[in-house]
Amino acid sequence: MNREKRDPLARRKERHVPPGARSRAMHAMSARAAMGRFVLQGCVDCGEVTYPPRDACPRCWGELQWTDRDRGARVLSETTIRISTDLYFRGQLPWRMGKVELDAGPVALAHLHAGLKVGERAEMRLMLDRGGNAALFALPVGREPDMDDRQWREFVVPVKDRTILVSDARSAIGRAVVHALHAAGAGHIVAGLAPPARVADQSDGVSGLTRVQPVPLDLTDPVMVAECMSKIAGPLDIVINTARLVRGGGVSADGNLVEQRRMLDIAVLGFMRLAQASAPLLQGRPSGAFVDVLSAQALAGDSNFAGYAAGEAARHSLLQSFRHEMRAVGVRVLSVFTGPSDDEDHQSVPPPKVAPLRLARAIIEALEAGREVSCVGDVAVDAMDRWAADPALYMREKNL
Repeated sequence: MNREKRDPLARRKERHVPPGARSRAMHAMSARAAMGRFVLQGCVDCGEVTYPPRDACPRCWGELQWTDRDRGARVLSETTIRISTDLYFRGQLPWRMGKVELDAGPVALAHLHAGLKVGERAEMRLMLDRGGNAALFALPVGREPDMDDRQWREFVVPVKDRTILVSDARSAIGRAVVHALHAAGAGHIVAGLAPPARVADQSDGVSGLTRVQPVPLDLTDPVMVAECMSKIAGPLDIVINTARLVRGGGVSADGNLVEQRRMLDIAVLGFMRLAQASAPLLQGRPSGAFVDVLSAQALAGDSNFAGYAAGEAARHSLLQSFRHEMRAVGVRVLSVFTGPSDDEDHQSVPPPKVAPLRLARAIIEALEAGREVSCVGDVAVDAMDRWAADPALYMREKNL
């Protein structure tokens, strides 16, 4: 692998983010784009579909509602921007933009993939820029996006040739993530293994992989977290937090307080230790990202896993704050929600369950699609839909 070489005396290049001022309607679009949806506003009175987002219908001043729309479009014209006063775009020039006619109706200005030409059909995506705001991006139809396209890379997080830390590579999910990253061409994988070492570590296939560096890492130990970061040779591009401790028990009964305390230490304080230690390293990277694997139980309390659900909910809240902090420096923070995984932690939970390899592949897909929030498995998808529709009802039904 060709590792990046840097002059230790050279001044670090400053990383800027796109302009962040947006209307409330545009923030509403960004919230939906974060989940990979392609939505536009439609008038409930006259049916007019409109873009950019507005507070009222431009035709009849009626109420507008968000609706998922057809992603098809046709490129009408293109232009190349070569001069800009904005600090972010000055470092990205030249930059291709184009006018596209959406199948849903409106004509819009969009970022153009290098493989698109005027007159061609395009597939539209609502992508989040480095500042966390939605933008239209036009891609060639029927082809996988080319990761060599410079503009596309500004909206996604490539995995190939990157240095990636997996916080817990001993769990079933962590092992699957390491194997999936290796298959995807990650340049260097730092696999965290909490002591004590186990005999199974030598036969699980992770330690023997090329480009994988096992390191001791226990998120409950701040010294070990700091030492782990110091052992990473070269820049760090992506952190994937797979560390968790799953134990059952309620609040007033069946809850082992020693286990509950360790669960919260890993889920909450452990997450903060990892975030604080890795954030300075990620800030200087051109495509830095932090991925956290969350249980769908973060959305509502669970009387059978009360402590675990509380820890996941607390980390979910911390992720919102962390995401806001890192947007200012262009680092993406991704949440991947999952239902019960098919591992030793959920032996007593009936199907459906999520296979660890499926979850690992979904993490890579979320990175390479630039999707801020993902749900993996039927349980997580159903939980997110019900929570988004009526949080109070979902929390009540969850424990019936």
